[in-house]
Amino acid sequence: MSTKEKNNEAELEEIPVNETPGEEQVTHDVVLEDEKTVEEQLTEDLQTEKDKHLRLFAEFENYKKRTGKERIELFRTAGQEVVMAILPVLDDFDRALKEFSEDQDDVHVQGMRLISNKLKESMKQKGLEVSQTIPGDVFNADNHEAVTQIPATTDDMKGKIIDVLEKGYTLGGKIIRYPKVVIGQ
Repeated sequence: MSTKEKNNEAELEEIPVNETPGEEQVTHDVVLEDEKTVEEQLTEDLQTEKDKHLRLFAEFENYKKRTGKERIELFRTAGQEVVMAILPVLDDFDRALKEFSEDQDDVHVQGMRLISNKLKESMKQKGLEVSQTIPGDVFNADNHEAVTQIPATTDDMKGKIIDVLEKGYTLGGKIIRYPKVVIGQ
């Protein structure tokens, strides 16, 4: 060891353990007052941390609920694009069956009716429902799509649906296609 290192060790041994250079010994009474303030500060800090913890826990619970609802909604409407692609096929079946409604005994018409019913039931099981819109209902821009307006034959038909051109559909309670209607002016 060098002389310099020995002198540094000697200086360190002279400094008391509980004191640092420039500080004086604290009296016992002041220590008690400081302990009370320290205790109060610790209590406040503990309360603050508990509050933060509760808020974080509540925020996490809300996150779990929100993501759970989003997941359910996603599953409910997961096949929306596929169902949207099938809607024109359903419309074509309805038009064809309406056109051949006079030929009830024809086996081809019966086959088309069976296929149409099977397709509609399969879509119903997936959550697809037809919007119930009938002529004479009051037009609502939130639930209907007006294609055109025609002069109403009577005053009571003004603002009401005269004809339904295309059915509307909902999937899982969400409107995926609005019914296209003609309204009276």
